[in-house]
Amino acid sequence: MAVPVTHLYPSPLRYPGGKAKVANFLKLVMLENDLVGSEYVEPYAGGASVALSLLFEEYASHVHINDLNRSVYAFWRAVLDQTDELCSRILSASVTIDEWHRQRAFQLADAPDPVDLAFSTFFLNRTSRSGILTGGIIGGHSQTGTWKIDARWKSTDLVKRIRRIARFRSRITLTGLDTALYLQEHLPHIERPFVYLDPPYYVKGSKLYENFYRPDDHVKIASLVRPLGHPWIVSYDAAPEVETLYSGFDCLGYDLVYKAGARQQGHEVMFFSKGLRRPSVASPSDVPETLVTESRVAALM
Repeated sequence: MAVPVTHLYPSPLRYPGGKAKVANFLKLVMLENDLVGSEYVEPYAGGASVALSLLFEEYASHVHINDLNRSVYAFWRAVLDQTDELCSRILSASVTIDEWHRQRAFQLADAPDPVDLAFSTFFLNRTSRSGILTGGIIGGHSQTGTWKIDARWKSTDLVKRIRRIARFRSRITLTGLDTALYLQEHLPHIERPFVYLDPPYYVKGSKLYENFYRPDDHVKIASLVRPLGHPWIVSYDAAPEVETLYSGFDCLGYDLVYKAGARQQGHEVMFFSKGLRRPSVASPSDVPETLVTESRVAALM
């Protein structure tokens, strides 16, 4: 059996603190724990890079992506259900400062048309610093720097990514629920799930996400995750409060370079459910593709 081709950039979205770099680590986890073919669950989907990688490369039989943020949800709903209209808008878009302001207005509207909101989300994600919807324009209003507003707008390639995702729509379930509700009411109906949770950062969440958490929210999620009978992984910024919430579970600290304004190096930690074997690698964010391929080939033999 041939090993599926790796998709370097499976998601059309840029996402602050995006977890694309840990996708290879999760592939190793699935290989070492006989989880290949399970249903992958991501209650904080965001850019969904990990979910799409696992789906495209046939590690997951089905992926469940959830995001409470109405803009993110609207984008993924349009990708799955209004693919042609969304792609047409992207290909014909005028990527200008005036258009940036026009699309920003859709984010503030009380009840925008869903496809308008989806395109607005995509437009701002690709033309704003670090992909943050409330961030500034790439290159600034003066557009005098090296990078211009259209630096991340490669419409033909981005449309190809969207159409690839749409071809897998029968194997993608999208929801827009609060994560606590999702864990209580939606997760129990999924057969053989493997759950990866990447909650908003404990310390800097309010600076990166619209739907950031307060301390009590983090406590609530931990209280729901700890007793789960399914294999799970949780990743966080390495704050002492987080380590207390998941005390008693195997963990691995590592560094993750990300951009949210200036290039930064974050110290993160992963926690693993009881019985889940952890691959022997130094960092989840630096797993070479060759190691994954070798492990996949060995598993197929």
